Amino acid sequence: MTGRILGLDIGDRTIGMAVSDPLGITAQGVGTIRRTKQKEDFAKLDEIIRRYEIRLFVLGLPKNMNNTLGPQGNKVKQFAAQMKKNWDIPVVFQDERLSTYAAEQMMAQASMHWKKRKALVDEVAAQLILQRYLDTGDREENHEFD
Repeated sequence: MTGRILGLDIGDRTIGMAVSDPLGITAQGVGTIRRTKQKEDFAKLDEIIRRYEIRLFVLGLPKNMNNTLGPQGNKVKQFAAQMKKNWDIPVVFQDERLSTYAAEQMMAQASMHWKKRKALVDEVAAQLILQRYLDTGDREENHEFD
């Protein structure tokens, strides 16, 4: 398969983004979209999709610690449904429990200033989500299309 994989950390205010390398081994952050309107958010996503020739979306799916979906998880599922209407690209979900926390901890340990951490946390979370997907391979449990 050609193209790269796009990992997304979808929040109410921002969307963190990361792409795989061409071989699908590593994830690199590619920025954050400050959310406005869905049409504008999707236009910005479309630029990334075209630039990196995206072949698969990996969306971080926030789950409760008891493995149930909460309100934010349902919002991500709704966002995925809208993505499927706009692009003919498969969407899979990756459990993202504690990814933002892990991103914040990683940057704090690197002695990064809190302002810089705040600006990068969603991008780094997307990178962790995508890297987790790449590391676990194309497992059946990652394929939650509905």
